[in-house]
Amino acid sequence: MMPKYILCLLLIMSLLEGSVGNNPLPNSIDGKGNNETIKVDLDLVADKILAPVAMTNAGDGSNRLFICEQPGIIKIIKNNKVLAEPFLDIRNKVISLNPMYDERGLLGLAFHPQYKSNGRFFIYYSAPAGSDDWNHKNILAEYKVAHNDPDKADLQETILMTFDEPQMNHNGGQLCFGKDGYLYIGLGDGGGAGDDHGKTGNAQNLHALLGKILRIDVDKEKPYSIPNDNPFVGKDGKPEIYCYGMRNPWKFSFDKASGQLFCGDVGQNKYEEVDIIEKGKNYGWRIMEGLHCYNPAENCNQSGLTLPINEYSHEVGNCIIGGYVYNGKKMPELQGKYIFGDWSGKLFYLISISFGSYLRFPLLVNTIGTENIGININSFGEDEDGEIYVLTQKTTGPKSTSGAIYKIVK
Repeated sequence: MMPKYILCLLLIMSLLEGSVGNNPLPNSIDGKGNNETIKVDLDLVADKILAPVAMTNAGDGSNRLFICEQPGIIKIIKNNKVLAEPFLDIRNKVISLNPMYDERGLLGLAFHPQYKSNGRFFIYYSAPAGSDDWNHKNILAEYKVAHNDPDKADLQETILMTFDEPQMNHNGGQLCFGKDGYLYIGLGDGGGAGDDHGKTGNAQNLHALLGKILRIDVDKEKPYSIPNDNPFVGKDGKPEIYCYGMRNPWKFSFDKASGQLFCGDVGQNKYEEVDIIEKGKNYGWRIMEGLHCYNPAENCNQSGLTLPINEYSHEVGNCIIGGYVYNGKKMPELQGKYIFGDWSGKLFYLISISFGSYLRFPLLVNTIGTENIGININSFGEDEDGEIYVLTQKTTGPKSTSGAIYKIVK
């Protein structure tokens, strides 16, 4: 009879094999009916939204939701209705967008942890380039709420950082605050294909900010200061860098329970990946695409690289959309699971198993019967209660009003 510890090891190995690559999504932990299939419904919250690319809450007890429309508008959902007047309109600052397809625009929004008392919030958007050497520039800016109206922003802008971008795509743009009170900023590798920027690419170049997640302190010096424990302070690298080797960290978020930072890093032509972001780590791009050599195409040196906790091939999806670990109260079966999706319209979740490894499962929608909702998924959002929302769009392009917001419910 096979010893029990060997049986356990074989089970764990089989689970790990099912969590990556081209293997089909598992539908059970043990293959004997103890399945992890979870079914949910999607409740329509708002429609006729203009290219929704980000959504968050202010953490001020108001239960309002703030939606970033790609052309440069922030709208508020209040008492289950979209307010007619925008919270902020910066269309006059955003670069002119291609109506058919564009990855530029108003891409990120984060409210200061003390927003209720200080009224500060931060946005990330694409503006016209300062010279012909660049396609455009991305701007991190600070705003404040208006003194006399909590549903309106003051139009005075303070620019904190500017990033010159060589290509239209891979802008990143995600903003969020950690429990440490610092602002985390996601930057893509500069666009094009294969991070063809210099000898090693931007993502592996510690003297370039592109292809990184940055961390700054917005509460001390102006316009910002560097946290003393950032990994490259006093070393050979930009001190703003928190981690590197990212291709396009389009969406990332902190698990409010564990404090872990989950990131969906968009892949090149073959693989999409989920990473747990840690200080100073190198996540591999352009050496690796997911768990696979990219440049060089084979026999790459993986020493010192942090590999993803999960990947899937383009036989499964085509562009990962990072989401949130569920910390709400209405769906206990989702508690602690990382909810995310793919731009092709598929919903997934990850479940943690032994030794910190993760398995991916489809998140099935009752009215459809599969994980594929049949429309593009642009982003995810979270309200003050930890409930999760899906930001969708039926037709592509930043000028399309086919956007809709759905709440994941049971």
